[in-house]
Amino acid sequence: MKKAFLILFCFSCNLCLSQTIVEQLELSDYALDLTKQNVTYDPSYFAIDYPNGDVPSDKGVCTDVVIRAYRKIGIDLQKEVHEDMKANFVAYPKIWGLTSTDKNIDHRRVPNLMTFFKRKGAEKPISTKATDYKPGAIVCWNLGGAITHIGIVVDKKSKDGKRNLIVHNIGGGQVLEDCLFDFKIIGHFNYKI
Repeated sequence: MKKAFLILFCFSCNLCLSQTIVEQLELSDYALDLTKQNVTYDPSYFAIDYPNGDVPSDKGVCTDVVIRAYRKIGIDLQKEVHEDMKANFVAYPKIWGLTSTDKNIDHRRVPNLMTFFKRKGAEKPISTKATDYKPGAIVCWNLGGAITHIGIVVDKKSKDGKRNLIVHNIGGGQVLEDCLFDFKIIGHFNYKI
């Protein structure tokens, strides 16, 4: 009986690990696909559908890269963040002076995504070792002052082969760049993968 349980346990662990690796690579692949779209950086407020709402497909900011990639693996961050904020509003930043949730914009703010990922146990250690940032990971940066940024680590390497590249939108559309350590990292997450 113990031997059968041990075999079943090992099989389950391998299945879960394999699924995690597949999901990480899927998120990485979907993020790379986003770089093929022509998107203009546009931080405007948009009234969008709920759930599964999105800003116009030719517009977006850094958070929209993350939101769109997760949607492709079946995760609606708009809905998940909205529901968590609605139930736990006091746990989220009060940077924008809101007194209630706003399903059109809450998920499109880096500090809210960081809070959500932390609350869901997705936080990973921040390090200066490039090998710690695997494909499918989410990285957040402080660009200076109160300006935050977010991107997805993908399965493509820098020219020197030392770092995974990032898909993000810092003003030039949804692009692939070697920018992991260009700014101060303030968040590292693996959400549901």
